[in-house]
Amino acid sequence: MKDSLKQLILLQSIILGLIMLLLVPHAYAHTGIGPHNGWMHGFMHPLAGLDHVLAMIAVGLWATQTGGRAVWVVPLTFVAIMVLGGFLGVMTPALTFTEHGIAISLLILGVLIITALRLPLVVSAFLVGLFALGHGYAHGSEMPQNISAFSYSVGYILATVWLHLCGIGIALFIKRLGHIYWLRLTGIVVAGIGGSFLLAG
Repeated sequence: MKDSLKQLILLQSIILGLIMLLLVPHAYAHTGIGPHNGWMHGFMHPLAGLDHVLAMIAVGLWATQTGGRAVWVVPLTFVAIMVLGGFLGVMTPALTFTEHGIAISLLILGVLIITALRLPLVVSAFLVGLFALGHGYAHGSEMPQNISAFSYSVGYILATVWLHLCGIGIALFIKRLGHIYWLRLTGIVVAGIGGSFLLAG
């Protein structure tokens, strides 16, 4: 019974993740278009760009692939440092190379998944922390001035946690099926899209 419930939860995570991937624009899409009412705008911001969506899911995939404490330490580190990055984005002028940093994070995360590289936990957390700083900075720098920074932050934090959980759910489901090469295939997709963003930028 417990196994069936776990399978159902994992399947729901996968379905939700796939639906979201189909709904988001297949471009950077950081134009500020959307609801400007606090947490809802913050929640939609990470979901409005394929680069953010794939990076958040990839963090969950790689953390689960690594296993052990990394399953929860790596995503939580990402969220915590992302908040710091968001604060920096609000307080400082926008940097032009932020999108390149996000594309690089996709490329590296994809390679990590492809190679199934298991780094020490501290190194893994530090690495995703660097990525999170860039993603958070993008969220903060693109926050509309007429909304609450706190509610906006709550929104993009919730979206990020949800996307991490989707990545974890997908990886667990793939592991349960015993088709690990599918997990590496997702890494190829993530790295390929990250590389294409870099070339396009």
